[in-house]
Amino acid sequence: MLRERLEAVEARIARAAQRAGRRREDITLVAVTKMFPADTILQAHALGVRDFGENYVQEFEAKAPLASALGGARFHLIGHVQSNKSRRAAELFDVIETVDSAKLARRLSEAPQRRAQVIEVMIEVKLSPEQAKSGAGPEELPALIESLASLPNLRLTGLMTMPPWSEDPEASRPCFRRLRELGERFGLVRLSMGMSGDLEVAVEEGATHLRVGTALFGPRTRA
Repeated sequence: MLRERLEAVEARIARAAQRAGRRREDITLVAVTKMFPADTILQAHALGVRDFGENYVQEFEAKAPLASALGGARFHLIGHVQSNKSRRAAELFDVIETVDSAKLARRLSEAPQRRAQVIEVMIEVKLSPEQAKSGAGPEELPALIESLASLPNLRLTGLMTMPPWSEDPEASRPCFRRLRELGERFGLVRLSMGMSGDLEVAVEEGATHLRVGTALFGPRTRA
């Protein structure tokens, strides 16, 4: 079942990339494995998936002993980082996509790291009026980018956003377009945007990273 779902997602990405005049290899599929067991990561890795997204530090901590041994696998933290979890996040993840303050950035930079290398980070940008959404406002980006430039253990590569929820994929387009414009303005080429329901729109608007969970693994159920 996972193989068929992965093939279907890959076909969707390829068609969208072709329509947009883009290369498939310039788009990274981040398989979102939150609320799924470590075995799900192993299965996806065996099928060629190399980037995985998790929302919660504590949840991934339990999976890490198995998952971190996988060759070539990269793990993205795509959920909000609590200050008291920043140290462990820096140890566990290769990419942290949800930096939204200078304070959090400093904590991540000062934390011990899993490997002798800098941590790739993205700034989460709040482009939705929804109160539940996290992120830095567009007006905060210049100062935050400047702060990140002074931290030796972090490497800022791009921007990430979560659009307002909607059943209509086209409703996400203005948000994705705005993120692309901000990326162009600040010279940040990586854009993490688009999920199972709106990945085609995200690709058309320039996404380099797609966070896809349900379309690959099915609905999540809480224990």
